[in-house]
Amino acid sequence: ELVVDLDARVARRSGAALGLTPREFAILAHLASSPGRCFTREELIARALGDDFGGFDRTVDAHVKNLRQKIEPDPHSPRYVVTVHGIGYRFEPPEAP
Repeated sequence: ELVVDLDARVARRSGAALGLTPREFAILAHLASSPGRCFTREELIARALGDDFGGFDRTVDAHVKNLRQKIEPDPHSPRYVVTVHGIGYRFEPPEAP
């Protein structure tokens, strides 16, 4: 299972720390802070990456792809960071045991 510890700024899967970059963690933390809510790329840039971010909105896609490689059991069929086509991304929390 995936655990996102916002205070410690660490994400773990099956107890192992995932070694996220600061930007990957910022995106995950922002998405996980409002499970089920869809965020546009622009919102993620403004709220997770900050105003000094100099990249394009599609750069968010690259960060999400890398994030999925680290957190998802199957990155090609994501269950935690889900694409909302034409809009952006949302976080689906792990199911309770």
